[in-house]
Amino acid sequence: MEDFLYNITSGDWATQLDWKSVLTVLVSATVIGFIISLVYLFTHKNEGYSQAFCVSLILLSPIVGMVILVIGNNVATAFSLAGAFALVRFRSAPGDPKDIAFVFLSVTMGLTCGLGHWLYAGIAVIVLSVVILILHFTNFAGRDKKRFELKITVPETLNYAGAFDETLKKYTTHFAMKRVKSVDFGALFEITFDITMKDKNQIREMLDDLRALNGNLKIMLSTETSNRSFHFQ
Repeated sequence: MEDFLYNITSGDWATQLDWKSVLTVLVSATVIGFIISLVYLFTHKNEGYSQAFCVSLILLSPIVGMVILVIGNNVATAFSLAGAFALVRFRSAPGDPKDIAFVFLSVTMGLTCGLGHWLYAGIAVIVLSVVILILHFTNFAGRDKKRFELKITVPETLNYAGAFDETLKKYTTHFAMKRVKSVDFGALFEITFDITMKDKNQIREMLDDLRALNGNLKIMLSTETSNRSFHFQ
């Protein structure tokens, strides 16, 4: 019994390529990848997610685990290949920082299982999943949900300095001009504000009042942490 426990924790069993080690790596890495994918789904259910990405999180662990198992003791080559696998997705599409972290978590757990330390991989994924859930529920470093980025397009003839202050004071507890840039070859200006709404239910009323001031040109209200936005033109 002691020899068995030593083998499964030390990884010595994984140096021999046979059907038992292959099956152990595939099963353990797949289960761990499935747990990682479930945690990702739960923490992104309100933000939107890609089905292909969730499936990739499950498959990455056993794939990397098998690469490590086949290569054997050549750890340097194994880590190089695993790192290449982790970066493949981001060659074609930019990833959210949290998505990148989940990819590397899945790859790391695959590496751990492939080296034979599947017990440690199981403990690690449980601890890290708890940490991720705590950060999710506490909204660690998150912005106030009433904070938005407001972009207002105005004609070049409009003196935008202070033109929207009264309306913004009516609907917000805080607003600050962040940026002004010209668009359409200088025919229009786009003014960006950082605002905190008093009541999110008044968004439509505020945008209607702003449209009356900017000549019914384009207005966009969006959050910093999501792709959701309100467009009026």
